[in-house]
Amino acid sequence: MKLIKIPFSGGGMGKGNGANEAPDIILSHLENFFANESGQIPVFQVESIDVDESNISQSHTNIQNYLEKIHQKSILLGGDHSITYPSIKAFSKNNEDFKLIIFDAHPDLMDNFIPPTQEDYLKTLIENNYVKPENILLVGIRNSDIQELNYLREKNIKFLTANDILEKGIKETTNLICNFSDKPTYISIDIDVVDPVEAIGTGYIEHGGMSSRELIYCLQNLKKTGNLKMVDLVEVNPEKDVNDITSILATKLIVELFDF
Repeated sequence: MKLIKIPFSGGGMGKGNGANEAPDIILSHLENFFANESGQIPVFQVESIDVDESNISQSHTNIQNYLEKIHQKSILLGGDHSITYPSIKAFSKNNEDFKLIIFDAHPDLMDNFIPPTQEDYLKTLIENNYVKPENILLVGIRNSDIQELNYLREKNIKFLTANDILEKGIKETTNLICNFSDKPTYISIDIDVVDPVEAIGTGYIEHGGMSSRELIYCLQNLKKTGNLKMVDLVEVNPEKDVNDITSILATKLIVELFDF
């Protein structure tokens, strides 16, 4: 299975500085995982995309051009969340109708900039018709600007807040998410969806998030749908981490996603 490193933090507005170090540190912990919880031994074909921290436009072009040639299931290791913009652009060329499921503490719908930052990538994808609003599901949001909430309602974008997850329980929440994944699916995982007690190594600290077990359970069940085609994992920041706990959690997530 392909695991593609995208060590780019140039779209992080300063908060992402250090996220470019995440892919190598996450991979360094793979040797500590002998198998995933399904009993599979994870073996990855590791590749890397050339990026330039000082040039977001060129880096996004490089990412898009590289991924347009990828026609097999892959996990992308960022990097800040702006990498999802060129990744989805490439994915949309190979998958005309698809679902996008985003695990994140924030909606990332602030502005429509090209190239977008980590705070704008989703709005820019929608406004430029790379993904249909009705095909998007946001999971775990708990800190939103009022203009983002208004945009979610205006576009009828489906979302589950952290409180929704608490009230429904993880089993019902997971069933809702899996039922949504009824077409080829791209998943974007911002590590800040997890409570900072377990994932302190990220640019934006938002208390009251999912537990790591809840996220793992969701991903394990999404894997069973057979519809996952591409996953990105972003916003791990080793410079802000403590004892690599966030990087190790990220490694655990890709191990559980192996062979989706």
